[in-house]
Amino acid sequence: MNKKRLSLAIALLTLLITYAQKPIKSSSSEIYESIQKLNFLGSVLYVAAHPDDENTRLIAYMSNHIKARTAYLSITRGDGGQNLIGSDIRELLGVLRTQELLAARRVDGGEQLFTRANDFGYSKHPDETFEIWDKDMVLSDVVLAIRTFQPDIIINRFDHRSPGTTHGHHTGSAMLSVEAFEIANDKTAFPEQLDRTTAWQPKRLFFNTSHWFYGGQDKFDAADKSDMISFDIGTFYPLKGMSNNEVAAIARSQHLCQGFGNLTQRGTQKEYVEFLKGDPLKDSDNIFEGIDTTWNRIKGGQAIGDILYAVENNFNFKNPSEHIPQLVKAYQLLQKADNEHWKIQKSKELIHIIEMCAGLYLEASAETNWATPSEAVKINIEVLNRSDIPMLLLSYETSEKLSVSKNIDLKNNIKYNFEEVLNIKENQQPTTPYWLNKKGSLGMYHVDNKDLIGLPETPRAYNVKFNLLINNVPFSISKDVIQRYSEPDKGELYRPFEIIPEASASITEKVIIFNSNEKRNIQVIVRAGHDNLKGAVEIEHPEGWQVFPKSQPVSIVHKGEEQNFNFTITPPKNGNEGYISPMVFVGNQAYNKELIEIDYSHIPKQTVLLPNETKVVRLDIQKKGKHIAYIQGAGDVVPESLEQIGYEVQFLTPAEISAESLSHFDAVVVGIRAYNTLDDLQFKQQTLFDFVAQGGNMIVQYNTSHRLKVDHIAPYKLTLSRDRVTDENAQVRFLSPKHPVLNYPNKITQKDFEGWTQERGLYFPNGWAKEFTPILEIHDKKESDKKGSLLVAKYGKGYYIYTGLSFFREFPSGVSGAYRLFANMISLGKEDLNQTEK
Repeated sequence: MNKKRLSLAIALLTLLITYAQKPIKSSSSEIYESIQKLNFLGSVLYVAAHPDDENTRLIAYMSNHIKARTAYLSITRGDGGQNLIGSDIRELLGVLRTQELLAARRVDGGEQLFTRANDFGYSKHPDETFEIWDKDMVLSDVVLAIRTFQPDIIINRFDHRSPGTTHGHHTGSAMLSVEAFEIANDKTAFPEQLDRTTAWQPKRLFFNTSHWFYGGQDKFDAADKSDMISFDIGTFYPLKGMSNNEVAAIARSQHLCQGFGNLTQRGTQKEYVEFLKGDPLKDSDNIFEGIDTTWNRIKGGQAIGDILYAVENNFNFKNPSEHIPQLVKAYQLLQKADNEHWKIQKSKELIHIIEMCAGLYLEASAETNWATPSEAVKINIEVLNRSDIPMLLLSYETSEKLSVSKNIDLKNNIKYNFEEVLNIKENQQPTTPYWLNKKGSLGMYHVDNKDLIGLPETPRAYNVKFNLLINNVPFSISKDVIQRYSEPDKGELYRPFEIIPEASASITEKVIIFNSNEKRNIQVIVRAGHDNLKGAVEIEHPEGWQVFPKSQPVSIVHKGEEQNFNFTITPPKNGNEGYISPMVFVGNQAYNKELIEIDYSHIPKQTVLLPNETKVVRLDIQKKGKHIAYIQGAGDVVPESLEQIGYEVQFLTPAEISAESLSHFDAVVVGIRAYNTLDDLQFKQQTLFDFVAQGGNMIVQYNTSHRLKVDHIAPYKLTLSRDRVTDENAQVRFLSPKHPVLNYPNKITQKDFEGWTQERGLYFPNGWAKEFTPILEIHDKKESDKKGSLLVAKYGKGYYIYTGLSFFREFPSGVSGAYRLFANMISLGKEDLNQTEK
């Protein structure tokens, strides 16, 4: 195999790997479905912009009904979204949403691909999107995905012909797909890719249209559908006991951080695709018309098909192992095929089917889920053949190519266990998402290793390759090293085997606000990657800031344990900001990254290494009032941020809201999307309004009009919209420059709106009662004025404030002006308080 073919083989095999740690234990019906897919040589690539954009109904239909190899190309990993189940945002949210996509694909049967584009937040037009993304680089990644996956059919989720009508990322994804369709077969386009892949021309390009794109069902019903074909995606799968739309709903419900958990659906349901480019359809019912999806597609395929179609037609559900001799023979014939793409793909599928039919269990479980470079780790290897098929374990190899000869006859249901030592390489890089290894730009991830571009995850560093004779034919099957363990209250569990640095350090707060010249104690947490860690910890800091002591000794006995260190930070006298970073020195090595774990029950546990920078801000701020009640919504760090500048914050659940409980607070702050996520809050609205009437302040952060849990979000009429300002540098005009919220106790100026991140705000109201005073006017380029970002109304003795300004993004970024403005909102009406708190 030449270099180009070898690289292509590695890429394709890697794309097929699912890194869920729990082994697949397939039933006869699942094996049969795999054989059906094996006998279909056709592929579909679905293209959209973000995690959760994909149409799981159509992906499930193509994969499970048509039996096509189906993948979803998500242009981004969704870093710019919101998180309804935790506080992970930006890079960590991208990791979480990547895993949710993989979880969805494990349900609907698809595969997952990406580009290097970073989800920088909402964009109103693809022109803006392409100004921030490196368009040529993203286009090259789309072309690479097409050349590597070699789809016959491409389906776009969004319409490339309607820029400005929806999210710029959405339209941009379709525009990139259309352009890539035209040039993927052009060897002069991105020729550097051709040393590891081949040019490819898809047969057809479609747009997955619906009534939504036509502005309503009536308009869609009346539309010309001569260029469309439809599918009944409600088809029932007896082998699964579910219909396609039930499978799709379960897949879509994996996107929990975006609030897409939903009920399953059944019954006839239509999906439409509109033909855009390629070979026109003559038979409107067959999307693969004119494409040979049988084994005749490849040279020598007829003999392979004769064997495999017979297996499918005469499948033995009671004893699938009966078919292994035929499957092995088909595998041998397949190795002679000259179509590298389908040979690699179908060889992978065939090996897996043989493995399932034999009930072959192969596992390499480490005694720990963490190891450091140069460490020796015990692993338990389990081998079990649960069939009467002649099978010999010749040997197994660990990743460092240590081969252990066995020559053991694997008799039916006789388990073999072996213990080996896995020696971690001295220069082994830690486990972390590859796209986060180096700092990227606002719009792009930085990836040095070209072989990783497009992959959903970083390939695991350590695996065991089992060399077997199955029915006298050699096979090699690799299994990632994992850790299998149990907990008394959960039973058997699996988690990935990770490589971590010997030391990591973190400061819990990612932004530390100093609102005076007073020094502050900062805690640095050092975690040991191995036993008996010894070294020293220091804090790098910007000029003008002082840190004491300069260095402290580190001595940690046990792996995984942490040691806390207190440092004293003295800020400059005047406004200043910069970054501090803890450094751990062990021997001649310096470690400056933080080890972060993302642990949710619906995805495999994730280990992420990120730079452990903490922003320090010397802030000039005045404030009135001190005691804040916070009603948590979808999740944010606003409460912690308010505590940073001296407020005392107490969380309140809807059940805890009463006139008595509220009487102790100066203000109530309602978290983002609380009225979208808290059902019981609707019963507490009047109590909250009464609190305002008696002199308290109520600050409500953004909500969406969709799935609003209350009839009246404010004591006066207030209508939410989808208005937003995505340009974080958009000019801010003061509509009411003399209003107290802009003047007391902090004088708000244009400088306070400098340095904002990702956006100005979102989901502004576009209609309100006369009692509200609009404070600011902001708009994106070429758009009308948006005056609903900050609305203040006097209600009784207090103030009701609604704001769509993105404080939840600005606080974690240490934006000084956001803190000063929020302090003014809390301070409204409190001019007569005797004490000003800095």
